[in-house]
Amino acid sequence: MDAGCPRLPDTVLFEIFLYLDHPDVLSVGLVCQQWRAVARDEFLWKELFYRYYRVSRDVPRHPGAVSWYDEFQRLYDTIPCVEVQALKEHNDQVLHLSFSHSGCLFASCSKDCTVKIWSNELDISLQHSSNMRPYNWSYTQFSQFNSDDSLLLVSGVFVGPHNSSSGEIAVISMENFTLLSRVRNKPYDVFGCWLNETNLISGNLHRIGRITSCSVLWLNNAFQGIESENVNVVKRLFKIQNLNASTIRTVMVADCSRYDSPDLLLDYEEQLAASSTCPVFDLGSDSEEEEAKAKAPAEAAVQELPAAGGVPAEHGLQQLFDDIMEGRVRPVMTETELETKVAELFVQNRTKPPEPNLLPTDSNSKTKYLIFTTGCLTYSPHQIGIKRILPHQMTTAGPVLGEERRSDEFFDSLDHVIDIHGHIIGMGLSPDHRYLYVNSRAWPRDCVISDPMQPPPIAEEIDLHVFDLKTMKEVKRALRAHRAYTPNEECFFIFLDVSRDFVASGAEDRHGYIWDRHYNICLAKLQHDNVVNSVAFSPVEQELLLTASDDTTIKVWRSPRAVRIRQARRPRPRKLLFSWLMNQKS
Repeated sequence: MDAGCPRLPDTVLFEIFLYLDHPDVLSVGLVCQQWRAVARDEFLWKELFYRYYRVSRDVPRHPGAVSWYDEFQRLYDTIPCVEVQALKEHNDQVLHLSFSHSGCLFASCSKDCTVKIWSNELDISLQHSSNMRPYNWSYTQFSQFNSDDSLLLVSGVFVGPHNSSSGEIAVISMENFTLLSRVRNKPYDVFGCWLNETNLISGNLHRIGRITSCSVLWLNNAFQGIESENVNVVKRLFKIQNLNASTIRTVMVADCSRYDSPDLLLDYEEQLAASSTCPVFDLGSDSEEEEAKAKAPAEAAVQELPAAGGVPAEHGLQQLFDDIMEGRVRPVMTETELETKVAELFVQNRTKPPEPNLLPTDSNSKTKYLIFTTGCLTYSPHQIGIKRILPHQMTTAGPVLGEERRSDEFFDSLDHVIDIHGHIIGMGLSPDHRYLYVNSRAWPRDCVISDPMQPPPIAEEIDLHVFDLKTMKEVKRALRAHRAYTPNEECFFIFLDVSRDFVASGAEDRHGYIWDRHYNICLAKLQHDNVVNSVAFSPVEQELLLTASDDTTIKVWRSPRAVRIRQARRPRPRKLLFSWLMNQKS
């Protein structure tokens, strides 16, 4: 019988791997030995893998894969793409989702001004809901559990006097869901984040001119509302000047101590040499030559900043004013251009120099990076700023309000800047904090920004960039599969999330998307009835994904494999009991 079995075409091999090890199939002999041998053939599975998933052949097999058959099965059977539950307890747009580190709980924020805590059991259920309207909040927008899951940070929009909108951060105890403290947070899209178990980072914004401001980042004690008045509960971390109507937003913290044991290496020819300079990367060019040309002026501009003891800023300002009064400045500057020029000259000799050796060389380094969006050309966030947080800065104890700095050092410099050449609409860290994933909508390649209040138009396609925070280099090519449609002035944040093997993101096209991190391919589209604002993988089970949408629902997605396992575990009524009940009815 085996000799007469036809050979299966490789176009249908992927449809039989689910049945190869099924005992019922094998026991009745429905799969002949030749078919089984063909289906386990590594060469055929490799060919099928590259063809079916359209992966470039220079991409090696996943380092954790045992065989091409197993790798095909992983991508076919472990993607969380099966909707198993829809949570409809919110009555307005759901904006953000976050899991606890244990994976037992997750939180959701919404335009209905509540933060809801959910229990992640066999069927997800609502455990608690906190209404923030009594605190003059307009809505909740972001949440994050601290490292031991004992506290929840909730960020929202606060409505102040004369209907002015600002931000506020609330800290909620997970023991009894009581509100422990509230912290000012301006602008509201700073969001806030945990630095460690008991300290969180918030922002404040001070206007200097019409388009010039400075952002102050504060370290806050989560228990400041109940601490003694003699205990220091806040400390200023950094004060950074903003040019051309830009502000610091979307702060997050990366732990450098995790870099040398990554969950997944994306660059197999990892370059270990690291520069101690602070380069600016421009992602608007395709070729290395264009990139070098675009990068040179930016690097030169950074190097022009004089160190302490250089030419005083006052001399530069005086020279500028003399040139203006005597008509030597041509063409004549607008009011906006003049303000920016004065601010640039002023900050040259009023900024604390960056810390040397940004890239950590000690695998046990306790250094952390503060990562945020910023800009230098327009209010549209188009750069990623990175500032190193040293161990002595990670506590509210010690000098406050910049007492440790020289009297002429008003501002802190950035240690590293990455230019995205587009509007940044989302950021997320890999679980090992090694890689930073960035959603952006690109500007036109040769655009010129003459007015900071009129940024360039942005593309509908969302590009997903990946940066290695150990080498400060971009790795992989940008992922592009999801879309957004709102114009620049209405563009909003779309939260993404990263698991060990996958990365997921929402989009305005009413879908969530999942990519494989190793192969750089889109694996699934998850449908909603409106914009998908946020996605979240379970930190302990990447085959579980949540998506939140403007359609007011949270959808729960599991992999086909997880669905089969959970169905097998559900108790079934005994046949004898069923027979007895039927006899009783008759």
